[in-house]
Parts: sequence; C-alpha cells; structure tokens
Amino acid sequence: MPGGVRTEWLAETDSTNEEARRRALAGERGPLWIAARRQSAGRGRRGRQWADLTGNLYTTGLFVLDAKPGEAAQLSFAAALAAAEACEAVIDRERVRLKWPNDVLIGGKKVCGVLLESGSAPGGGLWLAVGIGLNLASHPRDVERPATDIAEEGGVLSQDAALERISSSFSAWLERWRTHGFGPLRDAWLARAWGIGEPCIARLQDETLEGVFADLMPDGALRLDMANGQRRLISAGDVFFPGIPG
Repeated sequence: MPGGVRTEWLAETDSTNEEARRRALAGERGPLWIAARRQSAGRGRRGRQWADLTGNLYTTGLFVLDAKPGEAAQLSFAAALAAAEACEAVIDRERVRLKWPNDVLIGGKKVCGVLLESGSAPGGGLWLAVGIGLNLASHPRDVERPATDIAEEGGVLSQDAALERISSSFSAWLERWRTHGFGPLRDAWLARAWGIGEPCIARLQDETLEGVFADLMPDGALRLDMANGQRRLISAGDVFFPGIPG
C-alpha cells in the first residue's frame, strides 16, 4: 500500500465507519482502511440505511489530521474522486460522473456513496472516517433515485482490487490536498460534475430550494442561482436534477 497505508479485511461488522470510530477512540491513528465482506448495520448520509448486498465493497479509511472538521469535510470530494477513478479503470470514463456532494454515477445512476465522520482523537488531532460503499456486483432496487452496479454496466472489479485502487487514489488526493489545498480537488471534481448549469432541487434540513447548479465554490459549497436573483451557498443537503434523464 502507498505511503504506509494499511488495509484490513473483516468477514463481517456492523458498520465499517462504526468500526473505524471504535478504533480511533481506542487510540488507532491510521492511516488504515477497514473493509468488510458484509455489514449488518451499514449507514449512509443523514442516517439512511446502506443496503448490505453480496459482492459489493464496504470500506472506511481512518486518518488523524491536524485540521478543523470543516476543512476535513473537503476530503469527501477526494473520496468521491478515488471511487470514480476505480470505476474508470473498468468503465468508459465518459459515463462516470460525480453528483454533489459526493455520489458517483454511471450513466446517471448511483453506483457509490460516501460518508465522512470525525471527532477529537486521543493524543490530539482530528480522527476522520472516510466511508465508501461501492456497488460492484449488485445494487438496491427500491430506492428514490436509480442505482446501478459495475457488473451491470459491463465492468469487472473485485472487492480486493477496488479497495486497492481506492486506497491508492485517495492517498494521492490527500497528499495534493495537504500540499495545495482544495483547488486541485475542485478542478478534478468539476471535470466530472453532473448537472452543472442545470435546474435542480436542493433539499436542506429545514427548507427545499429550486434553482440552477451554477458552480462549486472554493470551499466545496454548491452555488445555487435562484429565479428571484438570489444566490444561495449550500454546504449540506441533497440535490436532485429532475430535468436530466436517469
């Protein structure tokens, strides 16, 4: 593994993010990628359940950073880029896109999600859990937005190969972020962006907004240009593009 990054496979766990949290609070400082063949209580963003389907990748990278939580949150884009690059190894790159804030799509259908969690690390610093769920061999059918998996899209990627590609790619993006800030991540993300310039609906915790996805700001926020001339910067929420097929 690059840069001394370790990987560990578990036959089963409740959640790789939860396992990373337990390890961090027990003093593990990483970098370490924990992967499981099965999860009994996987979760996604906003507390949603993440389906446990045979043959998919469930993994969490554990890191300790000298950074504030808001700064570390930018690494969700690094995780999405790493997962996208793993997909691009076996799928036509033109079909792989990124949807704000950190979903990976193939042909407009979700193939991967990212969940970041963090807290104060024993001994100092911020522990960061970078959770990634990548549909390799199967995908859920009863979801609000269409989903897919790499096998259905014509690609072949094993759990072990996917973990190797993601951990290696994430290490490279992490180093760029540490050296050059968010700029390189933003540029690479925008090159794969889904829905730039398109009408969208942003569901926030307390309100729902409609407008055009105008830009990705230098801190990772989505700029929403609304019909009344207002501009809103959105740092957290769910975004949907009803005008785009798929």
